[in-house]
Amino acid sequence: MPRPGGDELRIWKIQDRRGSKGYAHKPWIVRWFVGEASFQRSFRTRAEADHLRSELLVAQRNGERFDRSTGEPSSWNEPDPLLAHEWVRRWLAEQWEEWAPRTRRSTVEEMSRLVPLLIKPSAPTPPTDVRLYLQEALGPEASLDRRMEQWLKRWCFPLGDLDRSLLSEVDRRLGIGVSGKPLAAVTALRYRKAARACIRRAVDLELLPRDPWPPQARGAKNRKVRRKAASRAIDIRRLPDQATMQAALEAMRNHQPASRTYQAMTTVLAYAGLRPSETVMLRPRALSLPANGWGAIEVTEADIDFDEPGDPKTGDRTVPIPEDLVSLLRSWIDDGSFGPDDLMFRTINDRRPSPSNWRRAWHLALSKIEHPPLRPYDCRHFAATTWLNAGVPLGEVARRMGHSVETLCSTYVGALKGDETTSNVLIDRYRGADGKAR
Repeated sequence: MPRPGGDELRIWKIQDRRGSKGYAHKPWIVRWFVGEASFQRSFRTRAEADHLRSELLVAQRNGERFDRSTGEPSSWNEPDPLLAHEWVRRWLAEQWEEWAPRTRRSTVEEMSRLVPLLIKPSAPTPPTDVRLYLQEALGPEASLDRRMEQWLKRWCFPLGDLDRSLLSEVDRRLGIGVSGKPLAAVTALRYRKAARACIRRAVDLELLPRDPWPPQARGAKNRKVRRKAASRAIDIRRLPDQATMQAALEAMRNHQPASRTYQAMTTVLAYAGLRPSETVMLRPRALSLPANGWGAIEVTEADIDFDEPGDPKTGDRTVPIPEDLVSLLRSWIDDGSFGPDDLMFRTINDRRPSPSNWRRAWHLALSKIEHPPLRPYDCRHFAATTWLNAGVPLGEVARRMGHSVETLCSTYVGALKGDETTSNVLIDRYRGADGKAR
């Protein structure tokens, strides 16, 4: 590119071609040379031509370089700044292949909460609901609405404008729901964690000079709240005892045809400790059902995305099942005439059972026996605490649940508190009355 000034850049006066053939619509001509290359622009009005010529003169006085191919100052060819919603799309596309379908959906949901908070306050009402649109349009292969994309391009903050003051307000609003009420601590923590990860990735790629996300509070009170929000421990006092669980399972059967399906699925959760996603993908070939005694379930599949089979969350495992569950599953297979590769739990329309209907059937059964509501997933917790209270070794319980021992202990710490007295008795028995080891 040549340097401006001297003979290399020459800007002519505006030419008036009114009345000339071929210039009827745009008679005002701005001509200039960059080296030996000649350039010109035609305009309808003199004012438009004056504006371009004055901008060229200003660039010349400022010492800007001119591009020989376009004839324009180099600063005119700088790319548009990367907008915040465009960066979010790039970040999602970068991670997309590594994420499981459920992670993709949850992260898109989290980003659909972040992007509307990065819209300029002066923005007018959007053509449609921003959050709902983003839930459908942020994924790499999503179809885009032209009007909505133009609105986002006009009113979304550039990525480089995100500073600590702006993101401090974003951090606060991520803890508030659409209705204006505070979100649950765990939900707000999830939204903030995803938002921070997105912004910090831009810092890693040097799209931002430094991390603009505000630091978390260091006070003891806030640390306690965060520890409580992040805790995975289950309140075992909410779980039913053996007799109550049996009564709840029996109460699930009613005149509805699907009630028997939901009862069988819930029984698998309560006595085999499977996850709901693993239960809905059970097939007869995964079962070992002897005539007497304990059987087993080979857990090798899980529902990862609307009847799409995939690997279980923590890998394959074998789970022993008690005799009463063996009998239930054997009768279920006999009554349904399933093939070895058929899915066992389906609706009358050959669809997977609805999670909402499953939850509703479980809540109705609990209300019949006057027990507070629980999630179907809590039946898996019931299985784990049953095994722990029965004295099954931690390693074996962790294996059956598909957990590490560390995760098991942190999740079911409440079921382990009674081990102290038992442990003391065992130690005394080992050491003997005289205090010497036997």
